[in-house]
Amino acid sequence: MTARPANAHQARLLRLLRDGGPNSRAQLGDLVDLSRSKLAVEVDRLLETGLVVADGLAASRGGRRSHNIRLAPELRFLGVDIGATSIDVAVTNAELEVLGHLNHPMDVREGPVAVFEQVLSMAAKLKATGLAEGFDGAGIGVPGPVRFPEGIPVAPPIMPGWDGFPVREALSQDLGCPVMVDNDVNLMATGEQHAGVARSVADFLCVKIGTGIGCGIVVGGEVYRGTTGSAGDIGHIQVDPYGRPCACGNKGCLEAHFSGAALARDAEEAARSGRSPELAERLQTAGQLTAADVAAAAAAGDTTSLELIREGGNRVGQVIAGLVSFFNPGLVVIGGGVTGLGHTLLAAVRTQVYRQSLPLATGNLPIVIGELGAQAGVIGAARLISDHLFSPA
Repeated sequence: MTARPANAHQARLLRLLRDGGPNSRAQLGDLVDLSRSKLAVEVDRLLETGLVVADGLAASRGGRRSHNIRLAPELRFLGVDIGATSIDVAVTNAELEVLGHLNHPMDVREGPVAVFEQVLSMAAKLKATGLAEGFDGAGIGVPGPVRFPEGIPVAPPIMPGWDGFPVREALSQDLGCPVMVDNDVNLMATGEQHAGVARSVADFLCVKIGTGIGCGIVVGGEVYRGTTGSAGDIGHIQVDPYGRPCACGNKGCLEAHFSGAALARDAEEAARSGRSPELAERLQTAGQLTAADVAAAAAAGDTTSLELIREGGNRVGQVIAGLVSFFNPGLVVIGGGVTGLGHTLLAAVRTQVYRQSLPLATGNLPIVIGELGAQAGVIGAARLISDHLFSPA
């Protein structure tokens, strides 16, 4: 993809076609503030670039039938969601429909070189299936703070070796296409906004609970990143001034008390101390425990596991209650690997938020699990790069 929209009107038309699918000239005219003649000029210019193509005749609205317009069907975006313990890579078309999706376990602490070798290998596998001859752009999510304009991670606590690594530049050279980089939870929020539970909400919070904890903040339909890109780093809000040491160097952070890693550690402690025969049996079988083991044990009625989940949900709920009082969102979405803990976690979070925040803020506030699961991040990544490419050059 070498062409870019020449002006804001063309950019608006491209995004409307991306988000709404093929549309007629007449219907597009209803959605944009352009005269019929000006709209015709802009659509014809987009047709000349190859970014859009004619797609048959639209249904009649009386009089001459209009032609449907759609984004070029051969456009392909690569969405990459790098988590702490796994990588998701997907190919989408221009409307951000996932055409192919791969997941591979990978420890982000192995460093950027090893991680990106795996990303490139997964991208090559997807290409080999015939889904794409090449990529017109790629969006990348990483589990740490990102200096957004440059696409560079900055002192990410759970990503040793990544500080200052030029992710955007390096992958752009390897993939041969434009690349955009953002924090993974911002992309999860963007994915849920595009195709998930937040489709009709302009102001919402998306909390990701995985190995770490982060929050995507969407204001007026746009991700809010803050002055330097670190907005939403709620995992390092202190919940206990005398609490556990955190990977960031402070004590008592939310992430140190409840996250995938903290829950696994607490579960193993409960197993070894004899407080939970169910977890002890699982630990003996597997050699280590994960949040999934705690979820399974809780589902089997293990009281210790249920208690761990409730305690963690209470901690998260306390932090979210503060955010709700401050931000007054229309929706709170909970996502990430720990959402496998299900209703017990969600109930604990809701209880704290509804108890601590003012009724005016919570009277009509849904707190829900995300709809898209692992696809939220890759769809958000594809949306990120399409937003960039569907902007005037």
